[in-house]
Amino acid sequence: MSGIDWAVMLSTIGLIVAYGVWKTRGPQTADAYIRGGNTLKWPAIGLSIMATQASAITFMSTPGVAFERGMGFVQFYLGLPIAMVVISAIIVPIYYRQRVFTAYEYLEGRFDLKTRLLGASLFLISRGLAVGISIYAPAIVLSTLFGWQLETLVIALGGIVIVYTVSGGTRAVTQTQKQQMIVMMGGMIVAAVVVVMRLPDAVSLDDALAVAGSLGRMEIIDPTFDLGNRYTLWSGLLGGFFLALSYFGTDQSQVQRYLGGRSVTESRLGLLFNGILKIPMQLLILFVGVMVFVFYQFSAPPVHFNQAYVAAVYETAHADDYRALEDDFGVAFVDKQQHIQALLTARAEGDEPAVEAASAALKASEAKLEAIRGDAKRVMQLALGKNERETKDSDYIFISFVVGHLPIGLIGLLMAVILSAAMSSTASELNALGTTTVVDFYKRLGRGTPTDRQLVVATKGFTIMWGLVAIGFASFASVLDNLIEAVNILGSLFYGTVLGIFLVAFFIKRVGGTAVFAGALCAQAVVLGLFFGTDLAYLWFNVVGCACVIVFASIAQLVVPAPQR
Repeated sequence: MSGIDWAVMLSTIGLIVAYGVWKTRGPQTADAYIRGGNTLKWPAIGLSIMATQASAITFMSTPGVAFERGMGFVQFYLGLPIAMVVISAIIVPIYYRQRVFTAYEYLEGRFDLKTRLLGASLFLISRGLAVGISIYAPAIVLSTLFGWQLETLVIALGGIVIVYTVSGGTRAVTQTQKQQMIVMMGGMIVAAVVVVMRLPDAVSLDDALAVAGSLGRMEIIDPTFDLGNRYTLWSGLLGGFFLALSYFGTDQSQVQRYLGGRSVTESRLGLLFNGILKIPMQLLILFVGVMVFVFYQFSAPPVHFNQAYVAAVYETAHADDYRALEDDFGVAFVDKQQHIQALLTARAEGDEPAVEAASAALKASEAKLEAIRGDAKRVMQLALGKNERETKDSDYIFISFVVGHLPIGLIGLLMAVILSAAMSSTASELNALGTTTVVDFYKRLGRGTPTDRQLVVATKGFTIMWGLVAIGFASFASVLDNLIEAVNILGSLFYGTVLGIFLVAFFIKRVGGTAVFAGALCAQAVVLGLFFGTDLAYLWFNVVGCACVIVFASIAQLVVPAPQR
């Protein structure tokens, strides 16, 4: 990066952090540090909720998903607005009436201590691992840009986020997230404009969309009912609804965002704000990815976007094989240009038969290029001793475009977007992990009643502990598939079970703690069995897990009567 890019990136991030520290200066009580002191208005809550979910992974990996598969990933979010309405109407008032610090406190009052600890433990496991991926994602950026050691970057970035999170608690996290979210969205809008402007002068936006559509990148809705397909209308509406209901309704990293609201109304408005804007935001990010894909239809892309791996292959005995595939790729790319031009000419002339013929030829050319890319990855695996997942390069696509094709100044802005997203989501998650450990384990199971000061110190200590755990898990994140999907898969393994526990608590009053505890354990075993033993698309795990808890708990209650209260 140039000096100007460094200045833009560092000044943007520095001003955001300084503002958050200034807004939350002075001593804080445990209530203010953990819950925010119930001072937040709905715009701050809404932006904080969005920023918590929109990690660096969102801005790095989602364009890569669109590049490889198109706009259909947005179906993942179709159930979210419905979930926001349900949470606002039912769940938020319950939490406010109970005056809880964590969502899992409610479970003890409704059931018993072991159910509370089970719910809290499932959150700690799933979110503790997911935050490691959130730290790993921006480390990829800097590693790719500057060739620095990835493991060192993971430790350095994790350490910075730990310090930032521990210093200010929930209020500092929420205050900075407002500015971070503005920077994120502004940066992606600029990226969308710039990538369209980078297309050849003779190629209009309509032409670009036609090329993307011919290659299957503009299909937003898939109405087929296919349990093995990750992204369809039905998996999004049903599986996405249950995932969003669990994530925003029972995951402490999100619950903590709106528990700090000034009132039930402020919290509800913040959630509905997120429900309205989330899908348009994801469509924008996916659109950027599709336009990057179109850009590389006219400007030759690399065979593999992880240039660090490519350079390493050049140093091995397989270098000549890889270079031969690069030559084949270049020839095939030139051949594809003829079919793209034929498609655009046929569209301009309104010749539908010619359009269909050119589209078919273009698809065949794209398939040939993808086959060469697959061969190159296999050579890379042999040369470097990597497996198939380790040589996936979708997470490098967008950042490669940013570094290679954006003008000076905008590179720094997009780096600020990615790092701001990393800071906001990771800080929220570590803050929630520390809070849950203190409130649901340290305070509840410890001897005596801790003082206000002891609670704040303990929360900071456990936040540091979880940060170190996340750094450890981040060291293994390179073996995962696309990072945005890895986070969602990890959440789907546990969210259905947790949601089932809460739904039983809210709506099935005859079921007691022992029955729901047993039902939850059985449901979790079923979900893990499906994950390891079937090809069921991961969004359905949320539906299956939730349904199994309700069914198994109801059956168990017939054997174990509810205790008398």
